[in-house]
Amino acid sequence: MEGNVGGNPAGVVLDADELSPGQKQEIARIVANSETAFVSDSAVADFKLEFYTPTRQIAHCGHATIATFSYLKQLGKVTGHESSKETIDGVRRIFFRGEEAYMEQTAPRYSLASEDTANVLHSLGIRPHDLLRESDPTIVNTGNAFLIVPLCSKSVLASVKPDQEAIRTISKKHNLIGFYVFSLETVIPGRDATTRMFAPLYGIPEESATGMAAGPLAAYLRDKRGIQKEKFSIEQGHLMIPPSPSLIHVELYVSEKNIRSLVAGGRATVMREITVNF
Repeated sequence: MEGNVGGNPAGVVLDADELSPGQKQEIARIVANSETAFVSDSAVADFKLEFYTPTRQIAHCGHATIATFSYLKQLGKVTGHESSKETIDGVRRIFFRGEEAYMEQTAPRYSLASEDTANVLHSLGIRPHDLLRESDPTIVNTGNAFLIVPLCSKSVLASVKPDQEAIRTISKKHNLIGFYVFSLETVIPGRDATTRMFAPLYGIPEESATGMAAGPLAAYLRDKRGIQKEKFSIEQGHLMIPPSPSLIHVELYVSEKNIRSLVAGGRATVMREITVNF
């Protein structure tokens, strides 16, 4: 969210210990945000978080994590500068800096899907010359896998026409959350990339803030594009129709030139409360 405008709504359900997986999925479907976080007690972290899209459960969600811990902080359930969450595949640390919350992600893992490059381009309605020079679509995983697609300009990014079924097929084949498509030419000068994210496999045609994708992108920019920085500012949602601008901050922790971990985060605001009846 930028200037209390735009952003990506996330559902947060507290005290979810007694809810069954089926009930959580039904709540996520009714709430109809791209992700809903369910907060329960944990024996190994401060809180247990489970994330559901309208169609299925996922391992991690950046913006729903930020929404959850921002809300917990506002309620006084978190009082220090650090907390933690238990997820499907382990414990992640959460850090607070003023009104912003940051989520830990793991060291990046890279792989290519070269045999599907033509299909990726076709699924986005673009051609080989629309790619950023000397860059290939790359799968990056820092807890969730995203296909990072580098484009040559902001105008090309704005012109992308996603074929949701084709993106869904490729995402299923490579076990991706979705496609994170970006340009180094940004809407707001001084930032590092502007992005769009498509995840139809998880019932998300386009999302306006994806912390779990911004982390992989920042790692890609350093490791594959040679941008020797440790702090990145990633725009998302500016090129949606209608726009819903978000700004995601990513910090890389580098040791001996290798990224050992990273955090991504931002600021969240409570917009409304709803009641779901079964």
